[in-house]
Amino acid sequence: MNADANQYDPRYLAGIVLFNRGDFFEAHEVWESLWMETFGPEKRFYQGLIQAAVGLCHFCNGNVRGALKLYRSSGDYMKRYGTPFLGLDQDAFWGQMDRCFAELLSQPEPTRAVVIREELIPTMELNPEPGAWPEPEAFLEDDAEA
Repeated sequence: MNADANQYDPRYLAGIVLFNRGDFFEAHEVWESLWMETFGPEKRFYQGLIQAAVGLCHFCNGNVRGALKLYRSSGDYMKRYGTPFLGLDQDAFWGQMDRCFAELLSQPEPTRAVVIREELIPTMELNPEPGAWPEPEAFLEDDAEA
């Protein structure tokens, strides 16, 4: 699905801003609200984004088994879509994910000793770029109100 820069859901964009900041848990939260309201073909794509973000969150926290499981499942969800999809060049994104996870993937029994290399953490770019990026904090639930 090729994207028109004006047709991006603001929650999709807010999740990308958070993801690119390394706020993977928060990106997952924003994308999850979008995923729960989606019934179209992009639903599984959003599920893949959520799992990629949580996989990176696990990797950063030393949960390498969880990180690998979500790396694989997110790829299974997202790679079934063409590239680009919703403006995301999947070949570029998954090339970055593959480099980030390469050390974990190369070991038969990865351990917490394998730490994420900050310079290999992937980022997302959209083409076409949106006219404006939203402030992602507007899409995060305020825990103080709960």
